[in-house]
Amino acid sequence: MKIKTRKKVGKLVLCAAILASSLTSISVAASSNWSIEDDYTASWSRQQAEKVALTEETTAPIIDLDFEDVAPDVWVWDTWPLQNRDGSLANVKGYRIAFALVAPRTYTWHDRHTEARIGMFYSKNGKDWTYAGIPYDYDNALGHMQWAGSAMLDEKGKVHFFYTATSDMNANGGKEFNQDGWVQRAEQRLAKTTFDISADKNGVHLTNEGDHQILLEADGHHYETIEQFQEHGNIITGFRDPFFFKDPNTGEEYIIWEGQAGTNRNDIKPENIGDKEYRESHNVPDHAKFYNGNIGIAKVLDNDVTKLEILPPLLESVGVNHQLERPHVVVKDDTYYLLTISHEFTFAPGLTGPDGLYGFVGEGSLRTDYKPVNGTGLVVANPAEKPFQAYSWWAAPDGQVISFINEPVDENGQVKFGGTFAPTLKVSFDGDKTKIVKEMQAGEIKPFGPYGRSLK
Repeated sequence: MKIKTRKKVGKLVLCAAILASSLTSISVAASSNWSIEDDYTASWSRQQAEKVALTEETTAPIIDLDFEDVAPDVWVWDTWPLQNRDGSLANVKGYRIAFALVAPRTYTWHDRHTEARIGMFYSKNGKDWTYAGIPYDYDNALGHMQWAGSAMLDEKGKVHFFYTATSDMNANGGKEFNQDGWVQRAEQRLAKTTFDISADKNGVHLTNEGDHQILLEADGHHYETIEQFQEHGNIITGFRDPFFFKDPNTGEEYIIWEGQAGTNRNDIKPENIGDKEYRESHNVPDHAKFYNGNIGIAKVLDNDVTKLEILPPLLESVGVNHQLERPHVVVKDDTYYLLTISHEFTFAPGLTGPDGLYGFVGEGSLRTDYKPVNGTGLVVANPAEKPFQAYSWWAAPDGQVISFINEPVDENGQVKFGGTFAPTLKVSFDGDKTKIVKEMQAGEIKPFGPYGRSLK
């Protein structure tokens, strides 16, 4: 399909507001002049989303309820490995390193989100993990809670630590948090810091913590601000989950994240619904327009990943789904797989889909006319009898997929809260098809190569 784009030049000024007094000396870096010639945003339409369904190839095995907690004192959920700049798994003196959201088990399972920090794990074999605690000083970190991100080890041995700074910015600069109705005030920004890394017989150590800084804030145009979100108050705002990605075919570097549509896409367009015949017979519920998820992207302008050029979204789900969480990319030659996770409850009225890893495939470049893989969009989903057993799937460049145990149920229908690593899955990517081909050990991460290497 030939993609038609508007050829014009525009300017975008990224909001550079300085955070409240307790978060001083934080600069927001941005670029002001940029071309929107390549401004095409793919759409996940209601017509496409109606085809979402479990298949044998996309249904994960049932998780054994007799699982072990990788870190018994903390809840563990969204997880990601330390990667080299090219996307391959970092190896530091024989150690593999992973990061995950953690919260003390003194908080309830449902209260963990507002006390989230990012913990570090290390392992020699990628199976037996040691919890090394929270590697940063919370007093220096931004936001009341730090939500998911990514981590990159550069060619000089510096760890770039990307995360979501989440706060109630009306409360003491965001370091205090009022639990009442917090989802309406959970403002999110993309942030980072840096570390030096070393390893010895006692494990892995992150030292020389750098300044924490805000990289990006929602601009209100392509990406909804919290004030815009509060006008309709649907579920929770989204400007989070920064993922560092170096395109193997161009060498360009990007930050990709979960966003929601701003003022330029604040209503349902024909392409959000489907083709002409479908639109003529399909009724769109009024409230569906508030389900406005998108996958944001910014171009990295410097080697230190501190200056970014914010760009139009890669994909949007206006009228389809409110949350396209933890977006990331798998590349096979010149085929791009844009992956994201989403919940059953975040589908717009009139649509349904399971908690799962969803995928969209396109050819030739990162910005392309993405279409749902497998005809359904599903890559991995929980079995129907245990619909919430796992969540937050993340796919490595070679198709290893990690996740965490969420809320599996026993034979009596009673929930057993997880909060630990789920069994890793291996997924094959072949054209517009994917398939779960193997179940591995809980939390297992085998060495993997860079983006763009042909997948086996």
